[in-house]
Amino acid sequence: MDPELRAVAEAAKGFMPPDEGLALYEAGLLADGPLLEIGTYCGKSAVYLGVAARERGTVLFTIDHHHGSEEMQAGWEHHDPSTVDPAGRIDSFPFFRETMGAAGLQDAVIAVVGDSVKIAEHWTTPLGLLFIDGAHSPEPAMADYEAWEPHVNGVLAIHDVFEDPTDGGQGPFLVYERAVADGFVPKTACGSLRVLVR
Repeated sequence: MDPELRAVAEAAKGFMPPDEGLALYEAGLLADGPLLEIGTYCGKSAVYLGVAARERGTVLFTIDHHHGSEEMQAGWEHHDPSTVDPAGRIDSFPFFRETMGAAGLQDAVIAVVGDSVKIAEHWTTPLGLLFIDGAHSPEPAMADYEAWEPHVNGVLAIHDVFEDPTDGGQGPFLVYERAVADGFVPKTACGSLRVLVR
């Protein structure tokens, strides 16, 4: 991956370690068709996937309502006061736009602002890769998977997969187990990132 773009990704607000980001970039290079991620936040993972999409001659759609998941709200572990707007609500969209500008990826990364499941109800484009990194509790994580899985023709990546509940939320792990049961084949693992194919 281009060192300057990698530096932009590493400098962006977010929770993906560099080794997992590079593994995500490599997964993106396997995609045959558009990429889509659920959970944009400030655009860290969108840089890794956006670069891969550009290199593959396609685009990355990145979905988020930009008001933060449960664990990002005030009083929770991952709350960042700098993302709170004057009205007192989390708004990560300006940070995302800044990240995309720094990376020069505006032509390769398309932001879709809204509810993932609602957007999926109106989606018709087959996807070469789906990356799930939205809400981490079981119900919303599974809802994201069930809404988008029918559109995947290739690669499924899931972030924050922790088998042990003391290490993190169980939603992504339950999605991983469900994906394997549905016929996705595990391909690579790096930290908490799991990449599967079908």
